[in-house]
Amino acid sequence: MQPSGKAQTVQEYVERDVLKKASEGDQEAFGVLYERYVERIFNYVYYRTGNVYEAEDLTARVFYRAFRHIQGYTDRGLPFSAWLYRIAHNLVANWHRDRSRRQEIPLSDAPVLRHKGDAPEVSLMASQEREALLRLIRRLPAERQHLLILKFVENLSNAEIGAIMGRSEGAVKSLYHRTLLALRDEIGSGDFSEGET
Repeated sequence: MQPSGKAQTVQEYVERDVLKKASEGDQEAFGVLYERYVERIFNYVYYRTGNVYEAEDLTARVFYRAFRHIQGYTDRGLPFSAWLYRIAHNLVANWHRDRSRRQEIPLSDAPVLRHKGDAPEVSLMASQEREALLRLIRRLPAERQHLLILKFVENLSNAEIGAIMGRSEGAVKSLYHRTLLALRDEIGSGDFSEGET
């Protein structure tokens, strides 16, 4: 394939070659793509579901679906990861629709980050603050959760997020700004309760 008017990196050329082989049925080439993206997709799904076991199951489904349909994948100048994130987004949306309630991360599954020397009460307070922030984020609309995960967990640029979400870079900036303002207002109100009605 010819570059589409912009300089292509070696990694982009290699990925296009791997994609071409995978779309022709090369299982090893698909395995390379799996290894490259499985952790990122798992993290995305985990942050959207809050459950390690569901995230593992849904991540497996993402790659199963991608494997089944890779012959129909068309390179439209977007990163391959955008296609995987769309599959993951759709599966997570279906998962939430099927359960029709918000999921919380059980304390036993919550990641605990400890530093040597921290007193137990410091770790407990940090864990409680993290839980409260996750509850606030899970109360946001799915699109805003999607944006925050791509921005802060995956560290993607606004342009990359726009490609994944099907929005312009300006629309992503605007949504990001409104989301942060909404979170600031929630934090300022001190309403960290679960908010279930």
